[in-house]
Amino acid sequence: MSVVLIEQQVVHYEVLGRGRPLIFLHGWVGSWRYWVPVMQAVSANYRAYALDLWGFGDTAKSQVRYSLNNQIRLVDGFLYEMGIGRVVLVGHGLGAAIAVLYALRNPGVVDRVMAVSCPMDEARVSARLRSASPTELADWLMGKSELTEPVRTDAPKTDPQALTASITDISASEIKEAYFRLSTPCLFVDGLYDPAVAPPDQDGPLQQMYNIHSMIFEQSGHFPMLDESAKFNRLLIDFLSLASGESPRQLQMKEEWKRRVR
Repeated sequence: MSVVLIEQQVVHYEVLGRGRPLIFLHGWVGSWRYWVPVMQAVSANYRAYALDLWGFGDTAKSQVRYSLNNQIRLVDGFLYEMGIGRVVLVGHGLGAAIAVLYALRNPGVVDRVMAVSCPMDEARVSARLRSASPTELADWLMGKSELTEPVRTDAPKTDPQALTASITDISASEIKEAYFRLSTPCLFVDGLYDPAVAPPDQDGPLQQMYNIHSMIFEQSGHFPMLDESAKFNRLLIDFLSLASGESPRQLQMKEEWKRRVR
C-alpha cells in the first residue's frame, strides 16, 4: 500500500505503468480499487494513479476535510507531492465533479478530463445518496459479481459524513456554471440506466460546445467502467490518443472505434 502525507494526514494511492501521468478519482461508493482494470488497460503508455479521497478507502477520516473544496485541495496536494505537472483526470461521480472543478480552476495543469456519471446539478443526483449507508448504496447500484466485489468490499470503509458533505456541496458549488466556463477538453460518459445520477440532456446546450462531448453507454448503470468494461477502456484509450487541445467530439465520428467496441 502506497501513502503520501498531505496536510499531515495519510492519503492512500496506488500506481501502475509508465508514461504520461493519469489520475483516477473514485465516486461516492467504493474506493480507488474499482479502477484497477482500467489502470491495467492504459498502463502500457501511462503512469496511472488512483487515490482514495478524504473519508474513503484507506485515506484519513476527518470531518473537517470532507467539503468539495477540500477534496479539490487534496488533488492539488497530491500533484505537488508526486511532482506531477500537466495531467489527465478521470473522475467518477464525486470524482468527476472534483475533476471538472479542478480543471476549471487550473486550466494550465489539466490537459483533459473524462467525467463519468458526473452530477450536472443537484437535481440530477438521487436523494438516496444522502440517506443510505455506503453498504446499502453498493447493494443498490450493482449486483454481486466478481467485477463489483472491489466496490462492495471497500464500501464499508467510507465515512457516511463524507458522502453527506460532498453531496451538499454540489448544490453550493459553481459546478452548474463550470461546464460553460471550462476551456479544457472534457468527455462526459454516462450510463443510460444510472439510478444515482441522471444523464445529461443529449440535445442540451453543452452539445454545442467545441471542447465538450457527451456519450451514453446504453447497457450501463452507475458504473460504465464495470458494466461495459471493454467499450469503456477502448473509449478512454482513444480519448487519450487525441492531440492536446483537440475536441473530443471527433470520437463520435470514428467508425473504427464503433466497430472495435461492438
